[in-house]
Amino acid sequence: MRALGAGAVVLLGGCSMEVLSPKGDIGEQERTLILIALGLMMLVAVPVIILTLVFAWRYRASNTKATYAPKWAHSTAIEVVVWAIPAIIVTILAVLAWRTSHSLDPYKPLESQAKPVHVEVVAMDWKWLFIYPDYGVATVNELAFPTDVPVNFSITSDSVMNSFFIPQLGSQIYAMTGMTTKLHLIAREPGTYAGLSANYSGAGFSDMHFKAIATSEQGFADWIKQAKAAPQSLTAEVYQALSKPSEKTPVTYYANVPATLFDDIVNKYMAAPHEEGAAMHEGMHMSADHTMSADGMHMAGMPMSTTEKAKASE
Repeated sequence: MRALGAGAVVLLGGCSMEVLSPKGDIGEQERTLILIALGLMMLVAVPVIILTLVFAWRYRASNTKATYAPKWAHSTAIEVVVWAIPAIIVTILAVLAWRTSHSLDPYKPLESQAKPVHVEVVAMDWKWLFIYPDYGVATVNELAFPTDVPVNFSITSDSVMNSFFIPQLGSQIYAMTGMTTKLHLIAREPGTYAGLSANYSGAGFSDMHFKAIATSEQGFADWIKQAKAAPQSLTAEVYQALSKPSEKTPVTYYANVPATLFDDIVNKYMAAPHEEGAAMHEGMHMSADHTMSADGMHMAGMPMSTTEKAKASE
């Protein structure tokens, strides 16, 4: 496993190594999945690379001792190896992907005796708003929760499509306007972990970071107390100003938050389609001379039969 980890560090040198240093259950399982998949693929990639170099050296033009067999065309043994090994590896990866797609489903609640902490997440330009509906507080670019306690995230966006990700805890998931996505994470070690946007969302994307603080029960209680003591409330006017694009927004606490704020953010993008749909629904029941008859079957421009007229009059 250590050898695979070292190989992953080399091969993933351009990526954040935090995914290989997990601090929670989901992150641990995802690291194991990455290393297993990497190891299986290396069973094919490494021999191919080595054999390519060996063949290039052995059959170089200056090596007159190499066997020359121009009429050789087939080897059953080689065919079996070339096809059987990749087929077995692909099968193993398919089974592994199927099982982990269900066991690591981000919508699947985590089993725990502890009461989960519920956090509502709103992606904005270019900052993160965290609402704690059970405590009536909210923060910008700072998130806190107790260790060994599941955190249930409800995630949306008040701008373009984005992606919520805490690499050391696991599972990035998209934030989209008019929709609510779910994520369940848990931290097993106290610490401050880097959170980020994993989906390009405009000019301020590179600074769209936040702090995820895993602390003790008492530390979390103190953090909530600090937020409740904040001088500012997240009123409609304050939220309107906050929702405007800004970069490198400092950590901010809000002592009072409307209970329906998150739902209002989600639903405001659903109003226009709903009204349009209602208009279409009404249009479908206009008279036959315009669009459709009352039974929904008569098309515009077509004369109504006696039966259709009777149904329409009803």
